[in-house]
Amino acid sequence: MVKSKFTTQIIAGDYKGKKLDLPDLEVTRSSKAILKESFFNRLQFDIIDANFVEFFGGSGSIGLEALSRGAKKVFFFEKDDRSFKTLKNNIERLDPSRCEAMKGDVFVNFPSVLERLKKQNEEVYFYADPPFAIREGMDDIYDKTIAMIASIPANLVALLAIEHMTGLELPETIGDLSLSKSKKFGKTTMTYYERS
Repeated sequence: MVKSKFTTQIIAGDYKGKKLDLPDLEVTRSSKAILKESFFNRLQFDIIDANFVEFFGGSGSIGLEALSRGAKKVFFFEKDDRSFKTLKNNIERLDPSRCEAMKGDVFVNFPSVLERLKKQNEEVYFYADPPFAIREGMDDIYDKTIAMIASIPANLVALLAIEHMTGLELPETIGDLSLSKSKKFGKTTMTYYERS
């Protein structure tokens, strides 16, 4: 018997309706469609020809939505083996030439990508959806994520969004970025940071 596969799909853009596989739900949490739609309504056409970074890639559904809507280049980071395999398969279905997926710890791999982005000197959209801290071994995940975000020069940030547990208080400022908006979607909240 074939085990049923979980899927999601691209909401809008060049690849609208394209199905994306989701990894095992034990290792990842897919962003809700309503949350994804809210995020991209905020970006509108600003995403066209922009660089996009998805810190905790999972299936890549957010970054690939950005790609479908015209992002120039999308960078993904994913540590889990099964999730990374799913991510790579999803990228292959769309446009591998405009995607770069890095396997391994985002906290180790991001600094080298950040150096490349600094040289390009263009604004970047950043999306962080860390594993919820209630997962085993994830107690300090938000502290590490905030420290990583603080390392990004503010002039590079077009917008930075963090998807997190509702009830978690994020700081008003991270580095030179200020919290501009928070929106709740049940157990999940989306918080936006922009240049002060």
